[in-house]
Amino acid sequence: MRKERHYKERLFYLPLLFLTGALIFIGLVLIFSASRTTGQSLATLFGKQLIWAVIGLVIMVLVARFDFHFWTRNGLFFYIITLLVLTLVLVFGSGRYGTQRWFKLGAFYLQPSEPAKLFLIFALGNYLERRRNYLGYFSTTLAGFLFLLLPPLLLILLQPNLGTAFLLIPIFFAMFYAAGTPRRHLLILFLLGMASLPVLWLFLKEYQKQRILIFLNPGADPLGAGYNILQSKIAIGSGGLIGKGFLKGTQTHLAFLPERHTDFIFSVLAEEWGFLGSVILLFLYLLFLTEIFKIASFTRDRVGTYIAVGCGTMFAAQIFVNIAMTMGFLPVVGIPLPFLSYGGSSLITSLAAVGLLFSIKQRETFL
Repeated sequence: MRKERHYKERLFYLPLLFLTGALIFIGLVLIFSASRTTGQSLATLFGKQLIWAVIGLVIMVLVARFDFHFWTRNGLFFYIITLLVLTLVLVFGSGRYGTQRWFKLGAFYLQPSEPAKLFLIFALGNYLERRRNYLGYFSTTLAGFLFLLLPPLLLILLQPNLGTAFLLIPIFFAMFYAAGTPRRHLLILFLLGMASLPVLWLFLKEYQKQRILIFLNPGADPLGAGYNILQSKIAIGSGGLIGKGFLKGTQTHLAFLPERHTDFIFSVLAEEWGFLGSVILLFLYLLFLTEIFKIASFTRDRVGTYIAVGCGTMFAAQIFVNIAMTMGFLPVVGIPLPFLSYGGSSLITSLAAVGLLFSIKQRETFL
């Protein structure tokens, strides 16, 4: 007898929706605080982020209403468009400090490396589904690495954007692992990648090399390359148990803390809301990631599992790298903190990913 497939009717998965809303709210509060000392008016930064949040929420709803299979079925098409856009930004893009990462659209900037993470997830989901019977062969894993991961990784490195480029790597490994790729194949690929690091060092910009060296010894150049991380650690430490209070962070509001509305937004939170505020944020992120991986675990659709694992890994890697960076446990690589850091490209990409997860959850099947 043929078994019928039924779908959940609710568009939004309420636990994930609540957590996403809470994180966006915290981000807006922190940007309101940080934007008071950036040299720009509150309307410029806070207002723009509010606009991006509204646009992102609309996109989240639209993506949630789409069958997520649409994105994976056309994953290779979107992947080729992504490579084209990443190439164009190297020619026509804008940037600062020797970088070329953005397209300027009037008063706004679009950073194509952010949505590129999602389009890579689509392409990998498509590839893994089509090659599911050949995942036991190392050639399948190697081909995925060479023809899907390596091209966008190299194009993003050329911007240069070391942090975002390396975020693609855990996404690749997590999705292949979830698909059932033998661990020994992934280990071989990982070791080959580690062996290539000395070669990569030769192609890094001088400021990137300095960031890595300063990570090992921040005190070597406290007023230069080590300034950012030292000020971040001071801000985090000065928050104490309960923080200095909203709008009362001295490192933030006396403008000692650099990039406080973007890369170092966590330092603003730690200074104003202290250890307790930081723990609450980390707890919210933990719940957020738990809900994502629950969706990945319980869906009966293989492609849905791949996409959910890819999105969950993308968020987890960004959260870990950004917070570890602000505390001096990793080099400064310029990765935004999801939902909190200022930036439309990052926020919209994150909300689009949440919309994908709603789509997967909505189409979760039961017999």
